[in-house]
Amino acid sequence: MTDFVLVAGAWLGARAWDDVVPGLRAAGHGVHPVTLSGVGEKRDRPVGRQTHVSDIVDEVDRLGLRDVVMVGHSYSGIPVGQAAERIGDRLARVVFVDASVPSDGESFVSTWWQGPAAMEAELAGNGGSWAPPAAAEFEGQGLTDAQTARLLSGATPHPGASLRDPAVLRGPLDELPATYVKCLLDGPEPSDDVAALLTGERWELITMDTGHWPMFSRPDELVSVLNGTAAL
Repeated sequence: MTDFVLVAGAWLGARAWDDVVPGLRAAGHGVHPVTLSGVGEKRDRPVGRQTHVSDIVDEVDRLGLRDVVMVGHSYSGIPVGQAAERIGDRLARVVFVDASVPSDGESFVSTWWQGPAAMEAELAGNGGSWAPPAAAEFEGQGLTDAQTARLLSGATPHPGASLRDPAVLRGPLDELPATYVKCLLDGPEPSDDVAALLTGERWELITMDTGHWPMFSRPDELVSVLNGTAAL
């Protein structure tokens, strides 16, 4: 049996995976959605250096999981990629769902596509946290109005400390067995850092014709993709 550890991106906790969990469990897998410190029902927990990496590793340790497929969406690809290294031979595969990937010494802020200053301004304007987007910002991402509303109903401000936290990698990321899921409505090509990783022998690319939040817009298709990674 494969154990899936599911970590959603910024603003979102374990509830983001509610439409994915039943399909994975029906296929016979263990499924463990994680809420990171500082968001969702854990919004009051403090966040410092490596807190989100520890959140994930501690859950694997607490549950005694082996044969783990670790899934990171969006921002959470950064702590998930680091946690995947930490669990050693308990890792079966890491899946990055339209995600950022960690680069040693770099953070989400330092690699933000609009530049670090733009993200720092966002954080400064919201008391140090990253505010969830307005509903209009989800247009063009393949979401119905109801799906957008449900996504936002579970969203909380994201702690800026985690976004500034530099990644700490112990080895080359391309040595991990990995699948990158590119959601085409959010851009047709992977970013340059991901494209470089995909040239390695241990990384594969899968595309989904949907937007950046496939756990809401195409949960059944995402279940099929994840089930496929468990068989690799």
